[in-house]
Amino acid sequence: MNPNPTIHASAVLIGAKAVLIRGPAGSGKSQLALALIEAAAQDALPFARLIADDRAHVDARAGRVLVRPARELAGLIEVRGLGIRRLAYEPVAVVGLIVDLAAADADRMPAREAAETAVAGIVLPRLAVAPGQLALPIVLAFLKLSPAGV
Repeated sequence: MNPNPTIHASAVLIGAKAVLIRGPAGSGKSQLALALIEAAAQDALPFARLIADDRAHVDARAGRVLVRPARELAGLIEVRGLGIRRLAYEPVAVVGLIVDLAAADADRMPAREAAETAVAGIVLPRLAVAPGQLALPIVLAFLKLSPAGV
C-alpha cells in the first residue's frame, strides 16, 4: 500500500510556499493554476511555478505539509480546449495555503473556522471559493493582504 496516495488537486509554488487547489472535477483547478502562473509572468506575483495538476501527493513532515506531483503527471497540465501541455515544474514544496473551489461553505464573510483546514494533520490557512465565483482575484488579494503571505 502506498503511504502517500494522491489526492485530486493541483498545486502552484508562489514565492517560497505552495497553494494547494482542491475541488470537484470541472471546478477550475487547472485554470486557477495557469492563471497564477500567468499572474507571475505579468509581475502580479513575484514567482509562480507548477507543482502538480489533477493529482498530487501530500504528506506531513516536521510539522509542514509537503506537496509533490504524481510521478506520471509531473510537468503536465490540462489546458481546457488545447489538451495536455508540458510546463516547467517544481518537484516538491511546502504548502502555505489551501484553496477549495466550488466550496459549499464559501461565505461572503467567512467564519473563523472556515478560514483554516487540516491536511495530513497540519492546520493551514484556507480560502473557500463559492461555485461560479472567480477564484483568481480572491487568491491574489489573500496573497497581497495577508500579513504572512503564503
